[in-house]
Amino acid sequence: MSRSEDGPGADFAARVAGLATGLGSWPGTDIANSVTTVIGELPDLPHVVELPARGLGADMIGRTGVLLVDIELDAATSGYRVSARPSGTGRRARDFLAEDLDVLEEQWELAGLRGSGRTVKVQAAGPFTMAADVELSHGHRVLTDRGALRDITESLAEGVAAHAAEVERRLGVSVVVQLDEPRIAAVLGGRLQGVTSIEQIAPVSAPDVATLLGAVVTRVGRPVIVHTCSADVPFEVFTRSGVHGVAFDLSLLESSRYDAVGDFIESGGVPVLGVVPGTDPVTFPGWRESAAPAVELIDRLGFPRRYLAERVSLAPACGLAGASMPWARHALTVLRDVRAAFSEDPDSL
Repeated sequence: MSRSEDGPGADFAARVAGLATGLGSWPGTDIANSVTTVIGELPDLPHVVELPARGLGADMIGRTGVLLVDIELDAATSGYRVSARPSGTGRRARDFLAEDLDVLEEQWELAGLRGSGRTVKVQAAGPFTMAADVELSHGHRVLTDRGALRDITESLAEGVAAHAAEVERRLGVSVVVQLDEPRIAAVLGGRLQGVTSIEQIAPVSAPDVATLLGAVVTRVGRPVIVHTCSADVPFEVFTRSGVHGVAFDLSLLESSRYDAVGDFIESGGVPVLGVVPGTDPVTFPGWRESAAPAVELIDRLGFPRRYLAERVSLAPACGLAGASMPWARHALTVLRDVRAAFSEDPDSL
């Protein structure tokens, strides 16, 4: 499939490109302070905050599990497993998510942002990462059963659409959806082990990945960004699936993949460039140092530098849950400063 000129992503570049955002996760366990920080530091594209340090049910898989429609998850010794009935783990995850949305709604009102025309980003694990990390009742990964893979994909699409609609209703905003797919390169490459160390799980073909991911994009009905921290970002698959943006760690991008990024941009996609690390660097960089790789990329691709303000967005390389609070705050400040520099005079950089 391709991005429709009159579909939900038709104005995606106009609304989101040239902005700075976070990827979802944040250090610590204080949701009120975290939401206040994200709203204040990322005024153009704030996001629903995730605090995995709170433990089971607050991590990416457990949090996404409560969005699934007609599928329940429970904790197992090896992670999460499909359950025949609601579980205590699921209730804990639902409580976390409900609290997070309540606090976000309250802080949004206090900041006077209802009706401001802002866009907010919500995050969930993507279908292939869910299928890779969640087990069926007999202990095999969901990914080993193509029928179960389709079921969890459809369930996720329904749940994410409902979640996005709830955030839109609560805040009076438009919503962009981010699907986190850290496992997608391993899924495509057949690099996942089964229940034993010698059992390899067959790869899912690129056309099948594009088809299933495209079905999620269609059902969600809103602009979709896929985020992966992998060094091997399958831009071609994402383009075929019709996703509107791809968030990735720019420091891992090899020159051999520059053309793939260029093709994605030319197809109308928005690269969300991870220009600051997700964990504390030895020394905290300033905005010029962080901006340089993005400028180099656009120059190498032969695009005009105005694309830095018109066709790309900025983010950390990965979520900030593993960062110290000083670095997490500094990272957002740097992103804001880089965004301002790109908007003001990119040709002078």
